[in-house]
Amino acid sequence: MNTPNQLKTIPNRVRSCWTAVQCICLLLALGAVAGCDTTQAAKATKQATGGTVHEEKIILREGDSLKISFPGSSNFDTVQQIRRDGKITMPLVGEVDAVGLTPEQLQEKLINLYAPQLSTKEVTVTVQSSTFPVFVTCQVVRPGKVLSDHPMTALEAVMEAGGFVEATANMKAVKVIRHENGVVQNFTLNLKLALEGNDSKPFYLKPSDIIYVPERFSMF
Repeated sequence: MNTPNQLKTIPNRVRSCWTAVQCICLLLALGAVAGCDTTQAAKATKQATGGTVHEEKIILREGDSLKISFPGSSNFDTVQQIRRDGKITMPLVGEVDAVGLTPEQLQEKLINLYAPQLSTKEVTVTVQSSTFPVFVTCQVVRPGKVLSDHPMTALEAVMEAGGFVEATANMKAVKVIRHENGVVQNFTLNLKLALEGNDSKPFYLKPSDIIYVPERFSMF
């Protein structure tokens, strides 16, 4: 039989037990949430590294500098830059089309061309540097060809050409002329927005784009 003092302690014991149960439930819940987060993170990592992301293929273009090695016939080793006509010149076989191919495709092409001279059917093509030309003309300080080895915007190309001729350049109507797949495309850009610090979407150039900075119209 419980004494009065023992009876007084029962509610405290019940409260303590209930608090303990609540703590255990809370910990279990937190553990479950953490487990879900870990599972989701693991899934995300697996998706990112599980082969669903494909590497972009390297496509050879004008201006690329190529190191071409023949492991079994090192006397053919050479470094070639792809010319504007899209070709390289190789010992013995002469001109070879390279633009538009991947390094692997060019390797196969060279193996076929050099087959009679090779002791081992192996050729390695490595891109040492990749540059492409654009052309800036009219109202800029130094009109002419600009070479870039990184993605370049129209404004950057103008700056590489010395910048605008401030007294006469129409920075609001800069033209970009692009020849692609036999089609001529024309774009009109307001580069004054960027120069004044206003939000504007950068216009990235492609090889052989022509940037034409027109003269500002004047009544006098």
